Amino acid sequence: MPKIKTHRGAAKRLHKTGTGLVTRKHAYHRHKALCKSPKQKRQLRFSTVVDKTDQRTMSRLIPYL
Repeated sequence: MPKIKTHRGAAKRLHKTGTGLVTRKHAYHRHKALCKSPKQKRQLRFSTVVDKTDQRTMSRLIPYL
């Protein structure tokens, strides 16, 4: 059985937790910060867990992380 290659773009953006869940950063945090409220900017600052419908797909992209 050959090894599975890690998707390098996904490896730079996604991380696995100790329990095997995949985490990601929020979008819309980099540009045009003046028109966003402080609450929105604060909530976008932290990472979140990938939705459960996408967990399997993302885990296949980063099998060894």
